[in-house]
Order: sequence, then C-alpha cells, then structure tokens
Amino acid sequence: MSSSVAIIDYGMGNLHSVASALKHAGAGEVIVSHDPAAIGRADHVVFPGVGAIRDCMSEIRRLGCDTLLIDALEHTHKPVLAICVGMQALLTRSQENGGVDTLGIIEGEVRFFGHNHRDAEGARLKVPHMGWNHVDQRVDHPLWANIPDHSRFYFVHSYWVEPTDDNVIAATFDYGVSGTAALARNNLFAVQFHPEKSHDLGRRLLSNFLNWNGQC
Repeated sequence: MSSSVAIIDYGMGNLHSVASALKHAGAGEVIVSHDPAAIGRADHVVFPGVGAIRDCMSEIRRLGCDTLLIDALEHTHKPVLAICVGMQALLTRSQENGGVDTLGIIEGEVRFFGHNHRDAEGARLKVPHMGWNHVDQRVDHPLWANIPDHSRFYFVHSYWVEPTDDNVIAATFDYGVSGTAALARNNLFAVQFHPEKSHDLGRRLLSNFLNWNGQC
C-alpha cells in the first residue's frame, strides 16, 4: 500500500494521532495541510474535527477548507473520510452554540443529547458520550471489510447526527437514542467515532480506507 493521504488542517486540534494512525495503517505519505496544491496531490483525503462547531466552521471557511473538501468530493472524486466533528460539519445545521449553519453537503441536523439524557429504562447517561460503544452496520461497504458487525469503537461526543435521508446511514450506535455512527455516499465515508483511538479495528477501518477507490 502506498497511498498518499492529505489531512485537511484548519487549526482545530492536534492531528498527530490521526496522522500516526494512518501511517500505522499503511499510508505511504501523510500530508497535514490546508494548501490546495498539497491536497490536490494526495490520493485520499481525511477531514477530521474536534472542538466547538462554531469555531470549527469559522476556521473551515476562513481558510477555504470547505472549498477543498467540496473539490475532493465533487470534482476530483477522491475517497474522503470525515471523522467526528468533521462528520458533523457535513450536515446542514448543528444545535451546538445556539445553532450553527454547517456545510450542507449532507442534508440533516446535528442534535444535542441533552443535559438529562437517559436510556430506555430511565437510567441517567453521561454527556458527553465518552468511551467504547457497539456499532451496528447498516450497509455492505468496502470500509467494513473484515470488521465484524456490532464491533466496538471509541466515541467522544455530545452531539449526534440525524440525516434527512436514511439511505446515507452506514451504521448506527445506541446511547439512549439510535444515532448515526457512520454515513456513506458515493466517495464519502464519515464516522462519529474515532478510528485512530479504536485500536485494531480502527486501524483496519483506516487500512480499508487507504485501499478504497471511492466506489461502493
């Protein structure tokens, strides 16, 4: 495997763990940048994200990373993996920070678990949702290759994604709600969990991504 990967860097969070995980998964070259030429040279593109969505969106737009992402998705048709807040930024709007308009690449809303979040039996659930949770695959996709259904991945989030079109949901998780763990559409795959923190199966998903040609 010798794929080159560009991690879109808009200055929010330490991207070292994502870059390191991609290297361990077999990437030939990992570029962390928001330079259009650097992104353009890469075979695959990763769109990560941590932090408050308002700050993320401000920097994404200020640095032109929204244009870089759309170009990779719609013009050069590269395989794209969005992670955590990167996935949330794909939606139309987030409830975070009093309501923030996001990129609108996938129609839908990012919703808050709530301050009094409970499971079906009424037991209190901690927010943010932090730790290991089962992921139930909804579609057969190349990124699920050699990953058993109902495997556990590592989550850290207070908000969850609800797309308008159920057909883009690639996997779900249960945490008081049935939330979207992964989205898939054309050459885009997005995950709410952190593959770089999910040990062997996270590395397997990243390896599958590096081997993916963007087609299902």
